[in-house]
Amino acid sequence: MIWLMAAAEARRRRGRLFTEPDIDDDSTGDKEAYMASILARYRKTLSDRTKFHLGYPYNLDFDYGALTQLQHFSINNLGDPFIESNYGVHSRQFEVGVLDWFARLWDIEKDEYWGYITNCGTEGNLHGILVGREVFPEGILYASKESHYSVFKAARMYRMECEKVDTLLTGEIDCADFKVKLLANKDKPAIINVNIGTTVKGAVDDLDLVIKTLEDCGFSHDRFYIHCDGALFGLMMPFVKRAPKVTFKKPIGSVSVSGHKFVGCPMPCGVQLTRLEHVNVLSSNVEYLASRDATIMGSRNGHAPLFLWYTLNRKGYKGFQKEVQKCLRNAHYLKNRLIGAGISAMLNELSSTVVFERPKDEEFVRKWQLACERNMAHVVVMPSVTVDKLDHFLDELVEGRSMWYKDENVKPPCLASDIGSVNCCCPQHRMIS
Repeated sequence: MIWLMAAAEARRRRGRLFTEPDIDDDSTGDKEAYMASILARYRKTLSDRTKFHLGYPYNLDFDYGALTQLQHFSINNLGDPFIESNYGVHSRQFEVGVLDWFARLWDIEKDEYWGYITNCGTEGNLHGILVGREVFPEGILYASKESHYSVFKAARMYRMECEKVDTLLTGEIDCADFKVKLLANKDKPAIINVNIGTTVKGAVDDLDLVIKTLEDCGFSHDRFYIHCDGALFGLMMPFVKRAPKVTFKKPIGSVSVSGHKFVGCPMPCGVQLTRLEHVNVLSSNVEYLASRDATIMGSRNGHAPLFLWYTLNRKGYKGFQKEVQKCLRNAHYLKNRLIGAGISAMLNELSSTVVFERPKDEEFVRKWQLACERNMAHVVVMPSVTVDKLDHFLDELVEGRSMWYKDENVKPPCLASDIGSVNCCCPQHRMIS
């Protein structure tokens, strides 16, 4: 009901910017002043809302001043990134440079992969699953219940048979249930979505165990296709000690990550890599472009590769490693402070997503832009999230709880079924512990 109310309010306010009295067409100066005032107010809104941004995985710590000189150009990377087309205002050379960087990260040779910079993380999932379906037209899509909604959107769009697999309390795929579902469909190939960080809990599916389960169920490598949804943690995990590797040296088909999350691009974008041998099933010649195309959207933001290229070169592997360590350190700090304040909280190993009890006050949720599900909320600790910001949030949360639960008959929610009794600080489980 909450989202319906929000939608109704958005509809009510729709078009408010354009309901001011018309300005005379000849009054160009007045028009410019009016639009400047609108944009100035909007800039202030963005600045204010950025101060209270914790629930979504976006790195807001960036400075792309060096790229402002390129904002005057309409850059479109239509067609295949590796094939020159008739359209000359593009940034394909930067796009390929970014793809090569990720190819090195995920251990695949330049002449063995194909990929492109997508318009968002969802497009990466749509493309990866589409490749899987084209390789195995009769295949069944398997995805854990905590997979990103775009995975199930892909199943609907492509009219694929889809099996939702149970998850453990951590949020990672339950391979025991996966095995049951595989054995029930042994006659059909398997297309699997593996989460490198789930949306709500930041759980990382055990890729090696998924592969072993497939093999134990009699699926040879030529009868399954694995797409790895690495939206956020696909870029973080390579820089975490003891973390399992996501690599094309294992029998996976594709990997995608978002560019506007950990990297910190100011516009939604992503990176999708697959094996060159697979993408031929999607490619088609386009005479209009004098190129080939195997992408989903066709036209692509030509500025996004520039922002990605700039950040990858400026920070390098060592820079990303330093930022990953900072995020994990601050995530543990937040989790420990929540537990110390008697607030239910959980933090998965390899993750910077801290899950805790959903605040009772929806105004508080909106202020801090928290992502919520059932009785849970979470904070995604990104490079732009400082300890001072976490302290500010915690102080307000503790103060708010003192008001929300001052009536003894009103209790904090129990999160035992969501994050485990060991992480739950509700009155019942606090007494037990």
